[in-house]
Amino acid sequence: MRIITPLVITLLFSSVLKSQITQTVKGKVVDKEIGIGLPGAVVQLKSTMGTIVATADNNGNYKLQGVPVGRQSFLFTYTGYKSVPVNDIIVTSGKEVILNIELEENTVAMDEVEVKASQDTDVVSTMQSVNMKAFSIEETERYPGSRNDPARMAQNFAGVQGTNDSRNDIVVRGNSPAGLLWRMEDIDIPNPNHFAVAGSAGGPQSIINNKYLANSEFYTGAFPANYGNALGGVFDLKLRNGNNEKHERTFQFGFLGTELAMEGPISKKTGATYLLTYRYSTLKLFSAVNFNIGTSAVPGYQDIGLRLNFPTKNAGVFSFSGIGGLSDIKIILSKTSERPKELYGDLNRDQYFASNMGVGILNHVYSLNPRTIMKTSLAYGVQTLDVQHYLVMRNKDFKPKDTLPQILDYDFYEGKSTLAWYVKSKINPRNSIKAGFFANRIDINFFDKVKVNSLYDTLAATIENKTFKTRINTQTSFYLLQPYVSFVHKFNEKLSFNGGVFSQYLTLNGKATVEPRVSFRYQFRSNQVLSLAYGLHSQMQPTYIYFAIPDSIVTNNVVVPNTEKKLANKDLDFSKSQHVVLGYDIFATKYLKIKTELYYQYLWNVPVYSVPSSVSLLNRGATFNRFFPVHTMMNLGTGENYGIEFTVEKIFHKHYFFMYSGSLFNSTYTGSNGKVNNTDFNGNYAMNLLGGLEFNVGKGKKDILSFGSKFTYGGGKRYSPVNIAASNAIMDVVAQDDKVNTLQFSPYNRLDFRVSYKINGKKVGTEIALDLINILGTKNILALSYAPDPADLNADPLVKNYQLGFLPLFYVKVDF
Repeated sequence: MRIITPLVITLLFSSVLKSQITQTVKGKVVDKEIGIGLPGAVVQLKSTMGTIVATADNNGNYKLQGVPVGRQSFLFTYTGYKSVPVNDIIVTSGKEVILNIELEENTVAMDEVEVKASQDTDVVSTMQSVNMKAFSIEETERYPGSRNDPARMAQNFAGVQGTNDSRNDIVVRGNSPAGLLWRMEDIDIPNPNHFAVAGSAGGPQSIINNKYLANSEFYTGAFPANYGNALGGVFDLKLRNGNNEKHERTFQFGFLGTELAMEGPISKKTGATYLLTYRYSTLKLFSAVNFNIGTSAVPGYQDIGLRLNFPTKNAGVFSFSGIGGLSDIKIILSKTSERPKELYGDLNRDQYFASNMGVGILNHVYSLNPRTIMKTSLAYGVQTLDVQHYLVMRNKDFKPKDTLPQILDYDFYEGKSTLAWYVKSKINPRNSIKAGFFANRIDINFFDKVKVNSLYDTLAATIENKTFKTRINTQTSFYLLQPYVSFVHKFNEKLSFNGGVFSQYLTLNGKATVEPRVSFRYQFRSNQVLSLAYGLHSQMQPTYIYFAIPDSIVTNNVVVPNTEKKLANKDLDFSKSQHVVLGYDIFATKYLKIKTELYYQYLWNVPVYSVPSSVSLLNRGATFNRFFPVHTMMNLGTGENYGIEFTVEKIFHKHYFFMYSGSLFNSTYTGSNGKVNNTDFNGNYAMNLLGGLEFNVGKGKKDILSFGSKFTYGGGKRYSPVNIAASNAIMDVVAQDDKVNTLQFSPYNRLDFRVSYKINGKKVGTEIALDLINILGTKNILALSYAPDPADLNADPLVKNYQLGFLPLFYVKVDF
C-alpha cells in the first residue's frame, strides 16, 4: 500500500491552486500573557482539499502563500500551548490577510511531542473571559445596521441597549452611556465621536474607522483591575500595523463618507510600517457641488487615523497611534417661513455647532527577559466645542422676525496628557502579574453663557436687553493618578483566578478610591464554563460639572442665591458601584454557543441636588444637551441595576450565522427627595435577532454574495408628566418632580436588511454593499420636546419627536 506523505499532499494542492486566485495570509504568533513571539509555532490552512503549512520564525512571524480566496480556516499550534483554531476568515484578492494570534500556555508540564498537520476542520476556540466579548472587524461589517461602527455593532450584544437611531450611545445594563470607558492602545481616550457634547460618550457618527482596527474587546461590567474610571463598561480598541512587505490601498465611497486608506512598509529590512486612513463627509461633498440633498443642515465631518510601527533589533518596538476628527453643522431655521406639517423641537433657534477631537499615543514595548515585558506610553488627547444659538422669533403666520438675539454661547477645551507604564511578567505557566500606573494631567478652559427666556418674551429688544448668565468660566489644570496591580493564577486546566486592585487619586479635591476586583472561571467540562466576577468601580464626574456655577447654594441647611459665583460642586467625590456577575457558557454543538449571565449592581455616591429633588447624574449623557446644575450637588444619590441576559449564537460556518440576544432588567435610582424612580434607561427588556447567509458565486465560485437581516425590539423610552408652567418659564421641557419617568412610550422595534457582493479580481477586490435601515419605516418615539405654536401660545407646547424613518445606506469599496 502506497502512503501519500504530507509533502505530496501539499504539492498536489499547490498544483490545483495555480488555476485559482490566491492570496497571502501572514501575521505573528505570540504568548497570550506577555505578547512575546513564539518561534517555531505551526500554522496550517485547514481544507478538505489539503493543507498548507508554515512555521513561525525566531520572532513568531509566519507566512502562508497561495491561500485560495473565499472563506478559509486555520489552526495554530505550539508545543506546550493550547491550540487555537481560527475559522471562516474571508480571504480576498485585493488585500493580504493579517492574522495575529495569541496562544495560552498549558498549566501542566508536557513531554515534547511532534506537532503534525491536522486534517480536523471542525474545531472551535475556547470560551471567552468573564463579561468580555472579543469582536473582529468583520463583525462591524457583517451585522446589519451597524454602519461599520464598533459602537453600533456592540448594541447587538445582550445587556446593551440600541434603541436610539440618532446616536451610537452604549447603554450597558441600565447605566448611563457616560459610564463607558473608551480605551485605545492601552490609553484612555476622549469620546471618539463626531458632534459629541461634554459629559457624553457617544454621538451620531463615529470617528473610529474599522480599517485600522485589530480585533478588540468589549466589557460589560465587573471588568479587570487594569481598567478604571468607569461604571458601565469598557471598549478596548486595538490598532493593527500596516503590511510590512506590500503597499496596499483601499478606496471607499458611501453615504456616510468618502475614504482612502493606505498601508505598507517604511523599511522592509527593519519591518517598519505605516497605516493611514482619511474620511470626509460625502453629504458635504454633495453640498459643495450644489447637489440638492433635501436640507441645508449638512453635517460636515472629516477624520484621520495613523499607525506607525518601528521594531528594532535590541531596543524593543516603538509605535505611534493617532486618531482625530473635525465636525461642524449649521442648522439655520430662520430661513424657514412655512409652517411644517408637524412641529418639532428647536424650531425656535439657529444653531452653529463645531466639535473637534484628537489623540496621539507614543508607545515603547521592551522585553526585559523571555517572560517579562515593559511598556511605556506618552499620550495627549483633546476635545473642543464651539457652539452658538440665536433665537428665532416668529409671527403668528410662522414667518420669522428680522432680529435674531443670541441666547447661548459656549467654548469648551479639555486636554489630557498621560504617562502610562506597566510591567507584565509570566512567573510560570500558572502565575502571571501585571503592575502599572496612569499619570494624567488634565487642562481645561471652559466658558458658557446663556439667556433664559420665557414663552411670553415676544420682543427681540426685551431678550437683547437681558443679561447673560455665566454658567461656567474656568481655566485650570489638575491631575488624576491611577496605579493598579493584577494577578492571574491558574489552579489547573479547569479553574483560574484573576484578581487585583485599581486606585484613583484626584488632585483637584483630594478624593481617592481603592477598588478590589476578583473573578473565577471554572471550565468543569470541555464545552461548559461557570464564571463569577465582582468589582468595586468608581468614576469621576464629567469634568465641567466640577466648575459649573449653580444658581443657589446650601449654607447651614438654608438655600441662598449664589451671588458670589462659588464653584460649589468642586468638592464632589467619585461615583461608585459594586458589580457582581454570575455566568454560564456552553457550546451545545461545536458551532452553537449559549451564554447566560445574572448580574446585580449597586451604585452610590451619585451626585444629586442638596435640596429635595429627583435630579441625578445617573440620567445624564445620552442626548445632545448638557446638564448644568442649578443647585449645589452632593454625593447622596444611589442606584440599582439587576437583570438576566441570554445569548444563542451560531458561529459563522458553512455559509450562515445567526444570533439571538435578549435581556430582562430593572434600572432605578434614588434622588435627594428619597423617591425611587426609573432611570432614563430602564426599558425593562431588549432583544435582537440577526443572521446572515453567504453564497459563493461567479466564475470559479470566487465571488461572495451575502444577505443579512436584524430585528430589534425593546422597551420604549421613559418619560415624565410635564410641568407646563415651569416649561413655559424657561422654554424647555421641565418634568413634574414627583413623577419622573413614570410613563413609557410604546415599544421600540426596527427591521434592518443588508446585502453585499464581493468580487475577487486577479489583483483587485471590490465590495458593493447596501444597508436598508428601518426597512418597514416604523415610527419609534424618541422623546417629548418643547415646541410652542406661535399662532397659539396657549396651545399644548409639547410634541413627540420621532426617530429615523427608512434610511438606505450604501458603499462601494475597492482594495488594490
